[in-house]
Amino acid sequence: MKEPAGSRSGFWNMLRSGGVPSAVASVFGGQSAQQMAFIRSLSRDQRRPEALITPLTELETVVFDLETTGFNSQHGDEILSFGAVKMKGQRVLEQETFYSLVNPRADIPAHITELTGITPDMVREAPPLIEALHDFMAFIGDGVLVAHASAHDKAFLNTALWKTSKAHLTHRVIDTMMIARLLNPARSGYGLDELLEEEGIEIRERHHALGDSLMTAKLWGGYMNRVREEQISTLGDLYARLSHT
Repeated sequence: MKEPAGSRSGFWNMLRSGGVPSAVASVFGGQSAQQMAFIRSLSRDQRRPEALITPLTELETVVFDLETTGFNSQHGDEILSFGAVKMKGQRVLEQETFYSLVNPRADIPAHITELTGITPDMVREAPPLIEALHDFMAFIGDGVLVAHASAHDKAFLNTALWKTSKAHLTHRVIDTMMIARLLNPARSGYGLDELLEEEGIEIRERHHALGDSLMTAKLWGGYMNRVREEQISTLGDLYARLSHT
């Protein structure tokens, strides 16, 4: 039976306010409804103004990466894994990491298994998207996000947030590929592998969400010194310079 439009809007209003009525929770599953409400609460505007004036050396960031079944979040490709590590300034907090496989409930192409090492057997008992996304959002909190070539990851995160919770990603994001372009605009390419090699960062567990997060964190830490030499001392300074590149 089709649900009345009014009840749908009422449900989402309850989610926005962080409350889920017991009758609705029983329909959607109590745990899932609570996860949806929590994700929505964390997706409210996270663009804290104080982050813009915090010195980069003190800025708390979360470097993250996703592995996916393909490259088009709008045409059926799904998230396979989340990885993330926290940083304080240049310091990589290697004890504060997050990793989760996801059951995509979709086929994993052979070339993706070859690239990532993630097989159908590995994800069969993995958490569903809403559960893994809930845990990932809890880990990142209100931190400023860092990713390499972030457009791909942001597109998949936004699709997942909307699909599970009718929410959007509102966190500030720093893209290490854009910083590499700022520092060396004459480069012919800005792939993660070549930038890691250029910075002398050992390449390990490539195309593993946590492995790539840890390597990107080291890249971001190294770039921080170099952007400061460009008279960039805060996130606001960095955004202003990137907007003119």
